[in-house]
Amino acid sequence: MNFRRLLLSSALVLPMLSGSVAPAVADVKTREKGQVKFEGMLGTMTRMFGGKAASEGIVSTNAVKGNRKATLNDSTGRIVDLGEQKVYDLDMKKKEYTVTTFDELRRKLQEAQERAAKEAKDAPKESGDRQPAEGQKEVEVDFSAKETGQKKSIAGHDARQVIMTITVREKGKTLDESGGLVVTADSWLGPEIPALQELAEFEMRYWKAIAPETATISAEQMAAVMAMYPMVKQAMDRLSQEKVNLKGTPLATTTTFEGVKSKAQIEEQKQNSGGGGLSGMLARRIAKKNDSPRATILTLNTETLEIATAVGPADLEIPADFKLKK
Repeated sequence: MNFRRLLLSSALVLPMLSGSVAPAVADVKTREKGQVKFEGMLGTMTRMFGGKAASEGIVSTNAVKGNRKATLNDSTGRIVDLGEQKVYDLDMKKKEYTVTTFDELRRKLQEAQERAAKEAKDAPKESGDRQPAEGQKEVEVDFSAKETGQKKSIAGHDARQVIMTITVREKGKTLDESGGLVVTADSWLGPEIPALQELAEFEMRYWKAIAPETATISAEQMAAVMAMYPMVKQAMDRLSQEKVNLKGTPLATTTTFEGVKSKAQIEEQKQNSGGGGLSGMLARRIAKKNDSPRATILTLNTETLEIATAVGPADLEIPADFKLKK
């Protein structure tokens, strides 16, 4: 798992999903902090291999000029060229880089989705850790946005708090009856900032060329999430649709994805926790631990620390002393 790449690619999730996207207008350079926290199986993996990045997040710089964008931190980097349709991944410590074409990325994404779907199907169910399979059931998506009246300064701009809630449930049933997914985006919106809209517009163009449904996190991680929680895609699509109704630019956002058990699942869990002996005791202990109808899937945190409009050639190029990894 490339956890650092996961954080880098998720840094613009809310500008893309909850801010208005304007045409490209200027060069831009920002410094941002991003953190992704998975729960359940994926959470165990990130805690094992994520290190400091998993616990504290990553501060990175983003620079955009025309069809080229660079995202760098102290360990890794990525340069995307829309004209060339290539991605350059940099190892800042080893001073090496690799090149991947958009066609190769699409193929890797498809393979990751197929692999994750198979693993999710074959893996034993963890109580409270998976969303039920949807099959061919129709779903409905509810949306609400609330202005809390709270304000604070972020990156030198006045921002107001807006909490958005997306609920995905089976059509004709309540969330309690059918179970489903709830996405809560606690966002601080500043004024319209063309520089940040430039970043969002570039990122949207890139992910439309690769796969729109994976625009928030790495292809491998999103494939795994969507295999385990199919309703995530509907929630993300609705967030994207609602972006035009929100005035302002997101400067800091915490987005939480929660799976919700149905009444039938809760009842089944209670019945399966019976029995005597050691196995029965363990089952009751697990059921008690997971007796809440909601279970957090993942949480995304993003915050803009600094915004500038001066972008030099060095901000977008592979350093001269870096070597192509073969």
